[in-house]
Amino acid sequence: MTGVTHSATAASEPAAQRRSEASGPSPADACAHLSREGSGIGEHSVLIADRQSDVQIDSERYRVLVCQVLEAEGVPPGSETAVTFVGSDEMARLNETHMGHDGPTDVLAFPLDLVSGAQSPGDRGAGPVLAGDVIVCPAVAASNAPAGTRSRPGHDGSITSEIDVLVVHGVLHLLGMDHAEPDEAAAMRARESEHLHSLWSRP
Repeated sequence: MTGVTHSATAASEPAAQRRSEASGPSPADACAHLSREGSGIGEHSVLIADRQSDVQIDSERYRVLVCQVLEAEGVPPGSETAVTFVGSDEMARLNETHMGHDGPTDVLAFPLDLVSGAQSPGDRGAGPVLAGDVIVCPAVAASNAPAGTRSRPGHDGSITSEIDVLVVHGVLHLLGMDHAEPDEAAAMRARESEHLHSLWSRP
């Protein structure tokens, strides 16, 4: 994605630029300096890293959110997923290296087992699933948050809501969902909305 284009939800994003963020290889440094944030719901392991200082991140919120999406999508217990929050410079470097685009984008996803075909979400006898890495740039999310207001029922235009969308979007990419074609985009958006409604409707 070019510049600070909102890759997750902007209806105005050019179709040619909306190719899957999930098509690149997993970056070698995506799992560096990760901190384990508990065993996770349903025995999923979610590794959270915060390598930026633009936005304060609630690591527990996103650990729980990732676990709930994985469970709802039928990923077997014991899966491993990494979510890394990075600054604009680091995201620009990753975006150029792995996607061939200039400037920072809001989210990148680097799937492993579930997209490679090594395992399927419902394969509970094949051992731990390495779902992959989700990279989020909160600075770009902050820029896009006001435009995201009401992009989904419950999105209040806050940075938190925008990062919620990006994390769910990235995890669904790890599970093989995409938005390159209109029908794929509609299906992915529907699943995102279901997961976000579950999160945002909590008391």
